[in-house]
Amino acid sequence: MNNLANILRPKRLEDFVGQKHLLSKNAPFYKLILSKNIPHSFFWGPPGTGKTSLAKIISNLLDSPFYSLDATNLKIEEIRKIVLRYRNSLFKPLIFIDEVHRLSKTQQEVLLSVMENNEALVMGASTENPYFALTNAIRSRSFVFEFMPLTKKEMEMILKKAEQEIEFHISDDAKEYLIRSSVNDARSMLNLLETALNITQDIDLDTLKSLRPVSAIKGTSSKEEHYSLISALIKSVRGSDIDAAIYYLARLVSEGEPPEFIARRLVILASEDIGNANPNALTIAVSTLTAVRNIGYPEAKIILSQCIIYLASSPKSNAAYEAIKKATKAVANGEILEIPSHLKSPSPKSYLYPHDFGGYVKQIYLTKPLKFYKSNGIGFEKTLNEWIKKIKK
Repeated sequence: MNNLANILRPKRLEDFVGQKHLLSKNAPFYKLILSKNIPHSFFWGPPGTGKTSLAKIISNLLDSPFYSLDATNLKIEEIRKIVLRYRNSLFKPLIFIDEVHRLSKTQQEVLLSVMENNEALVMGASTENPYFALTNAIRSRSFVFEFMPLTKKEMEMILKKAEQEIEFHISDDAKEYLIRSSVNDARSMLNLLETALNITQDIDLDTLKSLRPVSAIKGTSSKEEHYSLISALIKSVRGSDIDAAIYYLARLVSEGEPPEFIARRLVILASEDIGNANPNALTIAVSTLTAVRNIGYPEAKIILSQCIIYLASSPKSNAAYEAIKKATKAVANGEILEIPSHLKSPSPKSYLYPHDFGGYVKQIYLTKPLKFYKSNGIGFEKTLNEWIKKIKK
């Protein structure tokens, strides 16, 4: 069988599944595509969400030669050769660069010249936000569009297209597992389906689990159960129950929950529920997120377990969470204060530079006294309270 993902790759906008925020009829980007006035663009989002497919569709609509390059092994000479080939042509090529966040500054300088002179339409894709990796010059001449994970319904639509294209039978529980274990990645789903079809045309759950051995516990594959499990994990960590938290982690791992998703929730918890009671909790959680992204299962579950035990054992304080919540509410309710003149940029002579006064000097920072932060005096917060008192003395 030819590559199923390529067979089902949409050729027209009408066949594209997902990214309604970009491609609904009233979406600005959709209107740009139809008008053929497409800017240099970079697509950012999870794998298997259609970034390359949309670029190819745009290339077809523009009748532009499509060149797919990869930033990890891109040679500057390749770009120059493409541009030179079409310099006196009626056609303008579309240069698509994958892993665009990995472009070096030298590569970006060459690309900038191409963009400035409109010698090609430059597009790119990345699973990481490329905004911070691109130079100011590149950013000012392009747009970054975020791709969202595919929904279960959208994954079902793609699977239905596969069923229309190829004759096979798949049981209901196998279909549920195929979609859920692919975690919103259409390419991953189609690759697993294609491999299964090389074995049998009558696909059951056992066949899929033998190929992707992530055991799904019966009765926990529903969307509601998914959110209940992660909620139970977070609440157990917040409640400092280590064993309960580890149990819910095991449930999530056995369900094939992506380690990045679990780690992201732990990063939020470290700030929201622990905060400055133990500032190192956030560092540990962020390190965990980085580690599981690079390692994956099965070893990622050990890293998650270590992090959860640390977070559950940490003193808890929601003071930082409450402070920003109160401040945000105040702004939403119209508490918009004039910035004191001595705080504006560039710094006027009336601004008192604290370092000129031994590290602290009393001056007005708000034109109206407002109070949002209240320390709970828990853990390291006690030390911070002592520090701020000493500073202001």
